[in-house]
Amino acid sequence: MKKALVVGLAVAGLAGQAYAGDWVPPKVPDPIPDNLTWYGITPIGALDLGYAYQTNGRPLGNVVSGLEFIPFTTTRNYTGQAISTIAHSGLQQSFIGVTVVEPLGAGWKAVARADTGFDPLTGNLSNGCNSFLQNAGLVYTQQNSNADSGRCGQPLNGVLWGGISNAQYGTLTFGRQNSFQLDGIAAYDPLSLSYAFSLLGYSGTDGGSGSTQAARWDNSAKYVYDFGPITAGAMYAGGDSGAGFFNNAYGFMFGGHVGGFSAEAVWTKEHGAVNLQTAVNDVVGSTTLAANISDNTEWSIMGKYTWELGRPAAPAYPYPTKAAVKAAPPPVGDKFSIYAGYTNISQANPVAPVLFGDAAGGFPLTSSATLPDNNAFTTAKILQIYWAGAKYEFAWGLNLTGAYYHVTQNQYIADGAACTLGGASKTDCAGIFDQVSFVADYWLNKHMDVYAGITYGRASNGLASGFPGTPGAKFGFAGTNTSVDTTSFMTGLRIKI
Repeated sequence: MKKALVVGLAVAGLAGQAYAGDWVPPKVPDPIPDNLTWYGITPIGALDLGYAYQTNGRPLGNVVSGLEFIPFTTTRNYTGQAISTIAHSGLQQSFIGVTVVEPLGAGWKAVARADTGFDPLTGNLSNGCNSFLQNAGLVYTQQNSNADSGRCGQPLNGVLWGGISNAQYGTLTFGRQNSFQLDGIAAYDPLSLSYAFSLLGYSGTDGGSGSTQAARWDNSAKYVYDFGPITAGAMYAGGDSGAGFFNNAYGFMFGGHVGGFSAEAVWTKEHGAVNLQTAVNDVVGSTTLAANISDNTEWSIMGKYTWELGRPAAPAYPYPTKAAVKAAPPPVGDKFSIYAGYTNISQANPVAPVLFGDAAGGFPLTSSATLPDNNAFTTAKILQIYWAGAKYEFAWGLNLTGAYYHVTQNQYIADGAACTLGGASKTDCAGIFDQVSFVADYWLNKHMDVYAGITYGRASNGLASGFPGTPGAKFGFAGTNTSVDTTSFMTGLRIKI
C-alpha cells in the first residue's frame, strides 16, 4: 500500500510539473496521413499487440489466441495456471474496414460501413464458434482459450451496413449493425469496451441483451434522429438461422446532452437468441454446438459528465482581431470525465421454441431431444450490471482511467430443476461478479498509443458454479470453493487509422 501511494504521488508530481512548466513529452513521427479519404471512402482499422500475464488462466488457442481475461464466460475454464504470453486486442478488437460518406445533394449523404475483426497472431478472422469445436469434450486441463462470440469467421464479422443521412431528417441504415445497447456502452464505458480490462468489452452479455451472439443484428433497419441536444432512435431485425437470434428483435434509444453532461436510455427485446453452452458439454470431435435458446428483455441507463480543465481564458484587452481568432488553433486543456451505468437483463424460455438451426457464422447447433435447450430459463434469469469509472486526459497525451464493474444474478430455475443447495452448487444459484481495473494510455501521435493496465475479476456462488474446484464442476474437478478469481496485467501498442 505504501509503495502504491509513493508511486501515485510521484506520477501526480511529474504530471503537475509537466503542466506547470508547459513541458511536452516527445512524440513519435507519424507516417500515417490525417486524410485517407478517396471519393468518400475512408479506410479504417486497428492493430493491437502486446504482452500479458494472468494469475489464473488458460493457454492460448490456435483459433482464439487471446486470453480469457476475466471469469465471466461460458467456458468455466480456469484451472489455476499462471499464463505469461504475447497477447493481442487488449484495448480493442484488431480489425480492418472502410467507411463511406458521400454527398448526394440537397443536404443528403450516402453512408456505409464494413469491418471485420481478425487475430493478428494467427492471421485468421475472429472465430469464437470454431474455438468451441476445437475444445469440444476436452476436460478443462486440456482446453485452450475459447469463447462464445458473434464473430464466427464471417468474411465481415463486425458490421456491414449502408443507408442515407440528412441533418434535418435523420439517418436510416440497413444491414448488419450494432445493437443500440452495444453502441451505448461503447460511448459510456470508461474503458471503451476494452477486451483486457472491461467486463462490458470482453463479455458480449450486456451488448447482446444477455446473449453474446445477439450484440450485432443481421438484416436490421436502424433509424436515428437528432433534434438539437436530443437524440432518439428505433431499430428492428427479423431474425434468421445463423444471425444470433432466430425470431424478431426490436429496440429503442433516447438520449441527450447539456454542456458537459450526456446520458442515454435503451430498451431492447430479442426473441430466440442463441447462448452457446460450455465446450465440455459437447463430445470430442463434435461438429455441432450445444446451445440454450432464450427470449431476452433489457433496459439500460448510462451517462457521463466531462469537465474541461486548464484552458486559458481569452485576454480582456487588447481584443484579438477576427483574423487572429480564425487563424489561432483552439486552446487545448486537460479533461476529467466520470461515468456510470446500469443494465437490467431478463432471459426467459422462448415463446417460439427453436428445434434446429445455426449459430452465428453458420455453425450448426446440436439437435437432439434436449438440444437446442428451450427450457434453460424455466423461471427468468435476471442479471443486473452496474459500472462506474473516471478518466483524466492530459492535454499532452496521457490518459489515466479507473473503472469498477459489478454484476448480480438472481436464483432462477433451469430445465425445471431449482437451486436447492445454494452457493456454487448450480449455475442457476444466485451469484455475484466484481471487477476493478486501472489503465494508463499514452498517445505517441495521432495514430499510435502505448498502454499498460491491470484488472482483477472475481465470480462468486452461482456465477462461479462449474469452474474447477466448485461443487458444480464436472469431470472430476468438483470441490468446495464458492468463488474463482484472476488478476491480469497487459501492456501493448495500438496503431489506428
